[in-house]
This record gives sequence, C-alpha cells and structure tokens, in this order.
Amino acid sequence: MISNNQIKQYKKDMKFSYTLGAFPTYELIKAKHDKVNKVFAHSRYSDYDNLQKICLQYDIDLEINDKIISKISSKENCFVVGVFEKYSCDLDKDKAHIVLVNPNSMGNVGTIIRTAIGFGIKNIAIIEPAADIFNPKTIRASMGALFKINYKKYNDFSNYQKEFPEHEIFTFMLNANKSLDLKDMKKVDMYSLVFGNEATGLDDSFLDIGTSIFIPQTKEVDSLNITIAAGIGMYVFINTHL
Repeated sequence: MISNNQIKQYKKDMKFSYTLGAFPTYELIKAKHDKVNKVFAHSRYSDYDNLQKICLQYDIDLEINDKIISKISSKENCFVVGVFEKYSCDLDKDKAHIVLVNPNSMGNVGTIIRTAIGFGIKNIAIIEPAADIFNPKTIRASMGALFKINYKKYNDFSNYQKEFPEHEIFTFMLNANKSLDLKDMKKVDMYSLVFGNEATGLDDSFLDIGTSIFIPQTKEVDSLNITIAAGIGMYVFINTHL
C-alpha cells in the first residue's frame, strides 16, 4: 500500500503513477482495478457518489483530499486522481501491432494509443529511448486508453523482429528506395505498422526492412505529424482487413 506520505510529483523512476482527471481514472478502474492503490477526490467534485460506488465495487480506497490533489496536479480543474502500480505486458502474437520507434512526445504517444484503440488495435511496441508511457501526461492524452492496450518496450527494433518473425513489417517513411502507396495496400494476415519519431522519422537502417509505405501528400509540407500519419495508416490497414 502506498501511503499518503509517499505521494509526490510524478517522476519516471517511481514504481507507481497517477491518472489526472475523472475520465481516465474511471478507465483505469474499469480496466486495471487490481493495479489501483487509491483514489483521491477533491471536495468540489460534483459526481462523488458515482465515484464512491465504483470504488466500493472494486474495494478501492477513496479519500477526499484537496491538498494531495494540488500536490500531484498543477491544473485547477483536476478533481480526481487515481494512484496505481506500474505494470508490464506481453503482446499478442496473432494480432496487428503498432511499433513506435524512439517517440519523444508523451502527448503524441497518448494520442496514438487512443487512436489505436479506436481502430481496434490493442498491441503497441515501443523502441527505446522513448517517452514515458506511464507519465500522467501520456495517460491524459490517451484519455485512459492506455489501460486497454498491451504494450512492451524493446531496446532495439531487431529484438522486436526476433520475437515476432511472422509479422509482415510496414515502415512509414519518406526517403525509402521504393515505397508502396497506401491505395495499393493488399491484405496480409499479421502485420506491424512502424513509425519513427517526430523529428527525424525512421533512419536509413529501416530502408531494407519490410515494405515501406508512402502516404500521398502535397509538396506544401515536408511531412505529416506522426499522430496524423499513424491514424491514416491504421485506418487504411483496418479497412483493408475487414
């Protein structure tokens, strides 16, 4: 049990993290109630009865504590905080994967996670170094969708490939020697959609890996934002495989 004395501003090396806000906290409780340590509510939270009901359902300690919430969150409109233990996952071997290579932005990672859940993709591999998936900013950007996915971290993309040799790899990059246009995408059984980071995309080591995918765009921009590219890629692949 994590005591109130241990509660402080989030740091990456902590063994626990927080959901900031009512909606992601409800998502945490519904999906990972066994990992929830405690829930704090602000005295001004208007839906306390429903929060109390779901906490009682899962035998989760609920406490009204304005001081703790202000210590954790700098936002004045944060009225609910969930405290949960960090956890690890394995990826499904027979399902589609999203692979994020060295993503820098917690907001982008969270948004991609939420988009993936929206399209029914529940497995995300993260190649380090990468943004902290358990940072409250990532969780908030995902709107709690983080708790509905399987995720796994890898030190190198080759380690991911070795674990999933049957997955067909599709890399999204602009500088490939030969690219397949999204409109020409054919159905495959198991696949991994690979996206680079926000600043540099995928480096040249990916030129000879799998099949590169090009998203048509005008010359008015140099590239699409990673969250937009990932959303387009997921949409096309999901609709190709319906």
